[in-house]
Amino acid sequence: MGDRSDAKEAKGMSPLMIEKIDRVLERVKDPESGLPVSRLGLVKRFRYSEREKKIFVFTDVYPHLPKCVTCAAIARTIVSAIIRDLTAELEREFPELSVEFV
Repeated sequence: MGDRSDAKEAKGMSPLMIEKIDRVLERVKDPESGLPVSRLGLVKRFRYSEREKKIFVFTDVYPHLPKCVTCAAIARTIVSAIIRDLTAELEREFPELSVEFV
């Protein structure tokens, strides 16, 4: 994602929260390539709602799936695994918040 700090809406996010999100993006790996999510460009930005006690994760995955039906199914499975792992790690770092993918 390059400079990830601009991918997070800093309003309402403490430096500690941003640091934790960065660590999560480094820990969660693409099961196919082994690369951290931070380098894949799948996560475009985060938004934190203090009122809703929620972290919104904005992704850009599905428009880029392959045209081949079989390949797309495999890609969806990989994306689902990444989203599952990302959700688990975010919930571990922020147990008081819920996570929603947008």
